[in-house]
Amino acid sequence: MNKKETFLKDFIAQESSSPYLQKLQGEARTAIEKLEFPTTRDEFWKYTRLGVLLNQSFRQAPNFDVKREELEQYLIDEVDLLVFVNGFYSEELSSIDNTQLEISPLAKFKNKASDQVEQRYGQLSNHNEDIFAAINTFYATNGVALHVKKNDTLQRPIQVLHISSGDSISYNPRNLIVLENSAEAEIYFTKISLNGMAFTNCVTEIFLEQNAKLNWTEWQNQGSEDYQINNLFVHQKEHSQCSITTITSGGKQIRNNIYVSHDGEQINTKLNGLSLAKNKQHIDNHTIIDHRSPNCQSFETYKGIAADEATIVFNGKVFVRQDAQKTNAFQSNNNILLSDNANIYSKPELEIYADDVKCSHGSTTGQIDEEALFYLRSRGIKGSTAKKLMIKAFAIEVLEEIKNEPFQNMVVEAIEENYFV
Repeated sequence: MNKKETFLKDFIAQESSSPYLQKLQGEARTAIEKLEFPTTRDEFWKYTRLGVLLNQSFRQAPNFDVKREELEQYLIDEVDLLVFVNGFYSEELSSIDNTQLEISPLAKFKNKASDQVEQRYGQLSNHNEDIFAAINTFYATNGVALHVKKNDTLQRPIQVLHISSGDSISYNPRNLIVLENSAEAEIYFTKISLNGMAFTNCVTEIFLEQNAKLNWTEWQNQGSEDYQINNLFVHQKEHSQCSITTITSGGKQIRNNIYVSHDGEQINTKLNGLSLAKNKQHIDNHTIIDHRSPNCQSFETYKGIAADEATIVFNGKVFVRQDAQKTNAFQSNNNILLSDNANIYSKPELEIYADDVKCSHGSTTGQIDEEALFYLRSRGIKGSTAKKLMIKAFAIEVLEEIKNEPFQNMVVEAIEENYFV
């Protein structure tokens, strides 16, 4: 066995009764055979070494022993809750009271083979080009299928909780979100680890039709030995609005890829990210916003805080196609180093082919302002508290993008306890 075969030997493909999905799995199988895992010689993976991950052995295994009380600290009230343990849907731990929405574990949705699956599933993911997207497509375990019909606004947010529990667990969550014309939804994703080591390889496809609005917040709070590859694809049509906030505060090696494409005028996209890394954590965020149509705007704000021997990577790219006149695109990446041994790599990019646009990008990396720290201490605030206040002030711009107050408080309290020190 070669390294790829060894790594995948305990992964299990889930069969589908849909000919269309069988076809996609066939394409993914061919891609897996053809493609190799990326190395640092690939520009897209320049600062992320996958050797440690690929030398591990993972297995897919359900765990039915997780109790509700173990999750209480991660739950918020007045939401529709879907819980997945090691990639398998737990009906016992979930609670869906809103009869307004068509929402289900993806496994049931796939076997149903509805029109939405036939039309949307696999249409955005680059499973023919990216080996991790191909692995997810072939070995997909479970995830969320959400379809919000025309003019519907969800009265309750949706919370999706992915839990890993056990030794050397792997799972491949697959999510499909479809918002029809003028539909609105608010979704909160949380990924946690109760114990053991896990590898999560997630693919999410989001379709926003005309005037649709989506607020998506993801909190990645896995264990110190966990690995994650996260691919999120968004396709927006005219007058749609999409806000994506990604908070990463856990995991050993995390890679987030976000791809957004504009297909129509007057589209608004906001990407917000906060990475908090300590010890030897490695967090790598790659974003691509593809402006294909005129009169659209995008705003991107990513911040990183690295301590100890941690590493944070940001690579954000904005394409402005020739037809995308009157584009307004703003990109910012700001970082703080709390240790001389921490590393931050920042690469904001603009690729513009239109001539009537307003686009800007910028990046800063520095340490805590000693003068500001001295000022706070001179006012009677002890050093550790002053430092904590300054770090929180730096991060709050992104944290305030979490619209649900209980969820925001939960995230802030957790990272205050573990990171704002």
